[in-house]
Amino acid sequence: MNAFIRAINQANTIAVTGHVRPDGDCVGSCLGIYNYINDNFPNKSVDVYLEPSNSVFSFLKGFDQVKHEVDENEAYDLLIVLDCSDESRIEPFIALHNNASATFCIDHHINEHEFCDDSIVDSGASATCELLYLLMDDEKISLACAECLYTGIVHDTGVFKHSNTTKETMHIAGNLLDKGVNTSHIIDDTFYKKTYLQNIIMGYALLESSLVMNGKVVYSIITKKWLDLYGVTGQDLDGIIDQLRVTDGVEVAILAYECNNLEFKVSMRSNDYVDVQKVASYFGGGGHIKAAGCTMKGNSLDVINNLLLHIEKQLEAQTD
Repeated sequence: MNAFIRAINQANTIAVTGHVRPDGDCVGSCLGIYNYINDNFPNKSVDVYLEPSNSVFSFLKGFDQVKHEVDENEAYDLLIVLDCSDESRIEPFIALHNNASATFCIDHHINEHEFCDDSIVDSGASATCELLYLLMDDEKISLACAECLYTGIVHDTGVFKHSNTTKETMHIAGNLLDKGVNTSHIIDDTFYKKTYLQNIIMGYALLESSLVMNGKVVYSIITKKWLDLYGVTGQDLDGIIDQLRVTDGVEVAILAYECNNLEFKVSMRSNDYVDVQKVASYFGGGGHIKAAGCTMKGNSLDVINNLLLHIEKQLEAQTD
């Protein structure tokens, strides 16, 4: 029995949470462990706390049971934190962390400091869902749990395209398919399918993008004025950064959108050698070597120029 399952065994009440603005791996991992506990530990009480997430994940069992607010006095025997490397990223539910008798973190992001009592972190894993699978007993994984884990892996590997996809990733995905997972439904409906508005937003972002540094960097900026005009949220921007990344000749793609006045959420992707996690961490963000993000304040020109300054250093080092 591994330490994580032992922690579950020792708790009667369990809370599960993940990072703000939950993506596919965050939602998948949280609901994956939620279903695993309900299936195999029926005498235990488990609740999931997340910010509202994209409705494309609503087919996952337990999605409609996710709580979006927490009682400041709520205390659980165990808090499980998933897909999150910093306590500031669970800020809406920090009371769960402060009040829990024990805390356990499972993540695949580079961890600057541990904030839970116990943790299992592997930056070489493709997704937190991949790590969770390895901690579970395959024979005890139900179809509902498998769908959650497969969804998370699909989203954090870009449908098995990103360099974080390994032989073990594919082996795990294959085992989950054996549970009866409908792979075409999950991939098409949660990763590729876009609303008409999302298509318009992507078209705008691509049309307004700029190519700099001898075609090695492409960036696009979406201002709050434009977002408000069309009633767009950050969730509607899914897929834009990945489309920018595959621009011919590009090494780094940047998407910045204004979430508040003079405050931008930044996503970065690289193809071969630039470490965008290093760039993001300089500005208080994080992620992976080839996929990272941060929040920056200032006007759009300042934000882009500051990012380009750090990216340029890595590009120059590569040519030396």
